[in-house]
Amino acid sequence: QVQLVESGGGLVQPGGSLRLSCAASQFNPDRWTIGWFRQAPGKEREGVSCISRRGLNTFYADSVKGRFALSRDSAENTVYLQMNDLKPEDTAVYYCAATHGTYYTGVTPYCDLNLEYTYWGQGTQVTVSS
Repeated sequence: QVQLVESGGGLVQPGGSLRLSCAASQFNPDRWTIGWFRQAPGKEREGVSCISRRGLNTFYADSVKGRFALSRDSAENTVYLQMNDLKPEDTAVYYCAATHGTYYTGVTPYCDLNLEYTYWGQGTQVTVSS
């Protein structure tokens, strides 16, 4: 029953910023891991970032570390991907996805982009070009 809808994509100049949103329906954010992925034409899908159950931990791919940041608003059932200092190589369709899967260290959950993400949004286009 989980449904994910991405928004916020668009055309931006190199060095610019965008904030993507992933709105979820029928969703308990404390029990789901959320991931962001992207796919450029002719390229394999790659993981970008993820946020764990309860929003306690995040992970970023090396290609976006220091430029992108995940956050969530559990009251609105929405996860955000803030993208700063965008580069042409960031151009892709961006997807959010959800999984019940998780990893625990003690009582602390962590996310992993290699988990099996069951639910996917339709994607939103991000184009970085001057």
